[in-house]
Amino acid sequence: MPTYLVGGAVRDELLGLEVSEHDWVVVGSTPDEMLARGFKQVGASFPVFLHAQNGEEYALARTEKKQGHGYHGFKVDFHSGVTLTEDLERRDLTINAIARDQDGELIDPFGGQEDIRQRILRHVSAAFVEDPLRVLRVARFAARFSHLGFRVHESTRELMREVTQSGELRYLAPERIWREIEGAMATDKPSEFVNVLRDCEALLALLPEVDALFGVPQPIKYHPEIDTGTHLLMALDSAAELRKGVAAVVFAVLLHDLGKGVTPEHKWPAHRGHEASGVPLVDALCHRLRVPNAIHDLARKVCSQHLNCHRILEARPTTVLRLLEKLDAFRVPQLLPDFIAACEADYRGRKGLQDRPYPQGEYLARAHRVAAAVFARDLELEGVSGPEVGTRLRKARVEALSVLKK
Repeated sequence: MPTYLVGGAVRDELLGLEVSEHDWVVVGSTPDEMLARGFKQVGASFPVFLHAQNGEEYALARTEKKQGHGYHGFKVDFHSGVTLTEDLERRDLTINAIARDQDGELIDPFGGQEDIRQRILRHVSAAFVEDPLRVLRVARFAARFSHLGFRVHESTRELMREVTQSGELRYLAPERIWREIEGAMATDKPSEFVNVLRDCEALLALLPEVDALFGVPQPIKYHPEIDTGTHLLMALDSAAELRKGVAAVVFAVLLHDLGKGVTPEHKWPAHRGHEASGVPLVDALCHRLRVPNAIHDLARKVCSQHLNCHRILEARPTTVLRLLEKLDAFRVPQLLPDFIAACEADYRGRKGLQDRPYPQGEYLARAHRVAAAVFARDLELEGVSGPEVGTRLRKARVEALSVLKK
């Protein structure tokens, strides 16, 4: 039963990166034979099998032919006559279309090794345009491998534009779009994901609220980079550095300034109230992509409260407590470090100011610890009940914060 290691495992080995999972292709077999050998079948569109001992995925070699829109718009053929080369040809990028046989020999019919040496992300064949999700996948790979010097080949960029202009992106399932965005936000260079999508006009098609930020000016006093889109790119990479691999924080930064995209031009470069005007846009985008509730909640709070965090050192104790309450920090304390990181990334995402300290974050974290240490059970509440208990608790927490302020 000819079996080949394929895809990301081979690619990452050649790049000297850690391999997290192994995918295998089996040539010349059938579902019945795989089941007879003890494999467990999973997958609905085409048979994928799990190894009985190690749980790794084994797929039958297959071909795909576009015959409709969306994820299910493919005719899949996995008969025993499908060759390894035919299977590799249906893949997205040449660097993902390399196989290794059981003797360790590489099978590379589309020049993936040379593209790895040249640091190029290039499509395997013209069939690239048949799956619109590949536009997002290429952008994600560009972000993931940016630190290695990879770039998208111009011919592939042209195909990505062709996919966008065809309107096929609108048939993508929200869950699949979100999965690619989440993966890109967990990379070291999320700004490259945005840049690549914007270059092929897919950012406008998929995230118009984000695309609208480019070309919008801000006051040079606070933003030496001026352009809101440029600030966004800088803040994204700052977030990725501050909270490496934490997609939720970077995604919150992606959405934190959406309100600036709807500021009337006659009010530029000021954006008063952009925090409030951005919240409905955050909600609409998150609902459209079916973003998990916890990530949506963080993005919403960063959008509405990031300026209050920036100003926290000048705030009165009552204002500090009010911010902590709006963040629901006493009930969900684990959210606070992510909120602070997103605000710090916004603060540092400015030309020439990338390394400046952010004492506001440390102060807010200390304020939370001080206020959270005050419990109702520790107060003198004899004869007090109902809403008055909450009032007394808030007063005691404000007093504790007053001491911290001094």
